[in-house]
Amino acid sequence: MNQPTRLKALSSFLMAQRAKLTPEDAGLTPGTRRRTPGLRREEVAQLAGVSPTWYTWLEQGRDIKVSASVLEAVSGALRLNSDERKYLFALALETGAGASALREETPRIGPPLRRILDELRSCPTIISDRHCHIVGWNEAAAHVFMDFELIPEQRRNMIALLFERKEFRRLAVNWEHFVGGFLAIFRAYYGQYVDDDWYDTFLRDMTAAHPDFQPLWEESRVSAAPEVLIEFRHAKAGKMLFHLTSLQLQGNSDLRCSIYTPAPDSPTETKLRRLMDKEVEPAAQ
Repeated sequence: MNQPTRLKALSSFLMAQRAKLTPEDAGLTPGTRRRTPGLRREEVAQLAGVSPTWYTWLEQGRDIKVSASVLEAVSGALRLNSDERKYLFALALETGAGASALREETPRIGPPLRRILDELRSCPTIISDRHCHIVGWNEAAAHVFMDFELIPEQRRNMIALLFERKEFRRLAVNWEHFVGGFLAIFRAYYGQYVDDDWYDTFLRDMTAAHPDFQPLWEESRVSAAPEVLIEFRHAKAGKMLFHLTSLQLQGNSDLRCSIYTPAPDSPTETKLRRLMDKEVEPAAQ
């Protein structure tokens, strides 16, 4: 992203994080009635030990010099988690990957990783790159989500599919929560690769095409490895509960493996096996 876009992203992120905190969260007295939710700028400045003017300039996205120690103080004042802190540092200090470090080629799934995918028969698994393009999946994922082979390779972006395909909107009981998890991962990559203009183009396209995208994106969640319980309402199998674990693959930080493990003490695994067996049998006849 170019400098104006980077500073705008920094401004939006800081404002969103400030709005999430109450005076009570920060150990401050509520005081008089507030016109807007969250902490005031001067309160964040007080907690971080910086001047209100300096913090205001930072949040407004002005091109000012910042140090790592001051950003640490701001991170503490806003109670950022580890992933959010990395995102703040990447935007404020431009510590993401430079243009020379960006990989333009599409990552490929080698035979060893393909075998691992096949072995995870009871766990729908999807492998995606830093743009959230789907580059690999197993049979279980094809049955629970959809057969991604039917989608042209250049259209297999998980974020876009979540908004474009009715199957995905109907699948997750809490669709916004489901999408939010992927957007949190996407934002972590967005901060890591600050020089990759692809992200800005993609965000503009998504905002223009889907009115419900921007509000979810502006929530500014950041997470490199979310672990959540997700409830699906599958068209054929009914209620299914999965624990989602998202992992970066060792040796390639551009590839991420999202594993949906059937929740214990639920009939999800049995339903998945029946679903796969029923759909495999006709093809074998």
